[in-house]
Amino acid sequence: MGAMAMLDRDGVYGAPRFYHAAVKKGIRAHIGAEVTTPEGWRLPVLVESREGYQNLCRAITLMKLRDKKGEGSLAAGELDWYAKGLVCLTGGEEGPLAYALAKGGIRLATQAVERLCESFGRNSVYVELQRHYCREEEARDQAAIEIARKLSLPLLATNCASYAQPQQRELLDVFTCIRHHRNLQNAGRLLTRNAERHLKLPDEMATLFADLPEAISNTGALSSRLEFSLNDLGYEFPKYPVPDGGTEMEFLRARTHEGRIRRYGETNEKAERQIERELALIEKLNLPGYFLIVWDIVRFCNSENILVQGRGSAANSAVCYALGITAVDAVGMGLLFERFLSEERGEWPDIDLDLPSGDQREKAIQYVYKRYGKRGAAMTANVITYRGKSAAREIGKALSFDPETLARLASLVSAWEYKDSDDTMANHFRDAGFDLNHPKIRKFFELCIQVQDLPRHLGQHSGGLVVCQGQLDSVVPLEQATMPDRVVVQWDKEDCADLGIVKIDLLGLGMMAVLEESLQIISKDYGDEVDLGKLPQNDKKIYDTLCKADTVGMFQIESRAQMACLPRLQPKEFYDIVVQVAIIRPGPIVGKMVHPYLARRQGKEAPTCLHPLLEPVLERTLGVPLFQEQLLRMAMIASGFSGGEAEELRRAFGFKRSEKLMRDVEVKLRRGMERNGIIGTTQDTIVQSITSFALYGFPESHAASFALIAYASAFLKCHYLAAFTAAMLNNQPMGFYSPATLVKDAQRHGLRVRPIDVTKSDWVCTIEKAGEEHVMRVGLRYVKGLREEIGREIVRQREIEMFRSIDDLKLRVPELRKNDLAALAEIGALNFIGGKKEFHRRDALWQIERVARRPGPLLESVESDDALSQRSPLQPMTAEDRLVADFHNTGMTVGPHPLRYHREDLRRQGVVTAIELHRLRDGTPVRVAGSVIARQRPGTAKGFVFLSLEDETGISNAILTPQIFREHHVVVVHQQFLLLEGVLQNQENVISVKVQRLHPLFLTKAETVSHDFH
Repeated sequence: MGAMAMLDRDGVYGAPRFYHAAVKKGIRAHIGAEVTTPEGWRLPVLVESREGYQNLCRAITLMKLRDKKGEGSLAAGELDWYAKGLVCLTGGEEGPLAYALAKGGIRLATQAVERLCESFGRNSVYVELQRHYCREEEARDQAAIEIARKLSLPLLATNCASYAQPQQRELLDVFTCIRHHRNLQNAGRLLTRNAERHLKLPDEMATLFADLPEAISNTGALSSRLEFSLNDLGYEFPKYPVPDGGTEMEFLRARTHEGRIRRYGETNEKAERQIERELALIEKLNLPGYFLIVWDIVRFCNSENILVQGRGSAANSAVCYALGITAVDAVGMGLLFERFLSEERGEWPDIDLDLPSGDQREKAIQYVYKRYGKRGAAMTANVITYRGKSAAREIGKALSFDPETLARLASLVSAWEYKDSDDTMANHFRDAGFDLNHPKIRKFFELCIQVQDLPRHLGQHSGGLVVCQGQLDSVVPLEQATMPDRVVVQWDKEDCADLGIVKIDLLGLGMMAVLEESLQIISKDYGDEVDLGKLPQNDKKIYDTLCKADTVGMFQIESRAQMACLPRLQPKEFYDIVVQVAIIRPGPIVGKMVHPYLARRQGKEAPTCLHPLLEPVLERTLGVPLFQEQLLRMAMIASGFSGGEAEELRRAFGFKRSEKLMRDVEVKLRRGMERNGIIGTTQDTIVQSITSFALYGFPESHAASFALIAYASAFLKCHYLAAFTAAMLNNQPMGFYSPATLVKDAQRHGLRVRPIDVTKSDWVCTIEKAGEEHVMRVGLRYVKGLREEIGREIVRQREIEMFRSIDDLKLRVPELRKNDLAALAEIGALNFIGGKKEFHRRDALWQIERVARRPGPLLESVESDDALSQRSPLQPMTAEDRLVADFHNTGMTVGPHPLRYHREDLRRQGVVTAIELHRLRDGTPVRVAGSVIARQRPGTAKGFVFLSLEDETGISNAILTPQIFREHHVVVVHQQFLLLEGVLQNQENVISVKVQRLHPLFLTKAETVSHDFH
């Protein structure tokens, strides 16, 4: 097969992947689309030239941008504007010929084809024939042949292939049911009649159309006409508008020079040399415009007081540091510029900008849209695929499973990161009592396997923006995003990168929003002005806190694995945090670098180097390679690689690894080492270190960028706990822990947290003063189901005049529904309204039953004095009632931890608290209990499961062997509270319990939550 064509519906969504797959197989890839019209028929068009491709993209953009997401059509008359460079087919059962034939017979069908000839030109219209052994289709083909003969138009044989192999017809029918919200029993004629719409070989098609050989030969003739290829997009990156008529390079050099003096001072020869070297390469590669456009976005953020920091490989650049794009001193840290940019790589650099998630990032995105025009910039798409439980649910609906069975089936689809030999879908089905020999269950199982990783829908990338010189809609179709004022391209970031379209990432980072809001709260409520760029770098309180692994809420160093490493690493300076951020990653773990580094750090092993030549590279990390940049420098020193060759090495062993390329690079590595006298086992060890680490290694520049944010978050938690906690809660969801855990951790650190109160709470969490103490008030945003506009209206009305009663609240905020008032009453948020004393939660609930009944227009403004003082006959809530209400309505409690109520009983069972574990010796048999706040089964842990349990004193960690997990799988995964029995492991102040037995605890009906990575 010499060529293939793919026509997406109203787009070119799959074109890049189709094109690259075809190139690998030596097949020509033709691009096209089926364009929907208002009448419902679809016009198939193929791209002949670049002009035709641009016309197709613009036509699709027109129809997509003027309608809601997922909708749009193009009228026949509008097609005339975009017909040049396109070849039109008359289509199959959904095409214009079939539509006209069904509506008005051969006469109207002939007129429809003539209309196409007027639009596209007689030489660019082909009459399409399809044969799927269907009587109605054959009758349509005969009419099409008659029309083609009458109008002297060429015939074209196609198969309208919708899947590759005949057996995939079942999956197509399931997708049809999902799209139309039907099931296989009631989908009727929406389903295909047979399995003939698969990809057929040329010989099969020739046999099928043996009576019309010209229909087959015309396919080759048409293919030879279609000269356009996706490697001819004509994309150009925008030119930066330089003032005063200078060049982009002159302007970049001037801005960099200003930044160098600001960052390094007048006399720093090392920085000056590095910057000049980088600028020379930037000029040679003609990239000054790219740097200026990113600098322009950063400048805008600074002018709008939006916190922004570049990260990733860009932090390896001294130019980026001088321009203020990054905050990491690439010269001072000795970072490798070639990790960011090299001549040999032949591709655009990649600069990621971290911004506060939410409105602040949206301002930056809208600035780019405004700067380059609605059709000059767009977000990259994100291809959402069928995975795990979502796939199971949708397939189950198509197969007509009842909701209860469907829920059971979906729960069986495991999503644990690690999967051992028992972690097969078949085993999960058998464990749940499903018979895989049952035809319906078996078919469900088979379809679940087939659908995994197939595209489901097009989403929006978290922050990737593409910009273009001129109109981006001539390069790729644009369409509306779900979010207002957002436009997306039809390709994801990988597709864009593969086709040379430059992406700038404006990434929303929750911690950046926390830092920004914390600074605002500190300025407003503390009267202090904190500059994150001028924090004290040797704050003893911070490092003492890190050494104790007291890091809940701190950026990048709060996970269980990070907490287990911190007491061993004992960070004392900023570079130790850089190491800490990078060391708990798959690279160092898989490469077995963590324990050697920690042993050398603790003085248990002498720092040794792989070879004397490599000491300058590995000295800082005690002879153990931890960062990608070190591996690249190792290749440069040991094998004589250039910086660009070293970066190619990293890419050769990266995610898109090629076996041949890896072999070629390894040969080159070994030859270079032999020239330097490095042979034998030393050579093998160095090669192994470089090749095994290249895939997973974490860049030092990236770690340094994250370490700056980690240090800032630690500073704020240690010195401004109330402000930091309020900001954390106001920017959920984010981080490793739930709001309930963050509140309890803050309370254990001495922060007083006040409950939600409609007479005091704002929409967000705020700071209040209690004498000289700063306390935190939980905001109305944590009342589940309460809409933001209603919460803010409560605050607005209260600022006008304090509410006198629940009646007054309902009267002035009429949008409050009964369930909103009930939730507020259940959590005690109405207890103090009207200044009442000894008014409890059930008193408020009692009054709500009356308030929720509208009295009518005559009595609407009359307030019942009796109601103000009326006490309900209901008993106050018990502690358990309050706990259940708090968690049900807010997901947290500011009162005692659930285990506090049961401590005496747990003591009688020999259960110790989390804080008491620190006083016990290694090897002591222990019993611990708590609410499960995290479950992990990382791929690097060989099936071991890690649990984090919280009680009123803190967090304890537990380790489950694969066998224990298998034996207690249901309890571990689904139970909220656990009692664990095992042996205490206290090694270098890293404390955990190796579990031998476990039991569910039924302490409360409170709906606690856990953060599960499984």
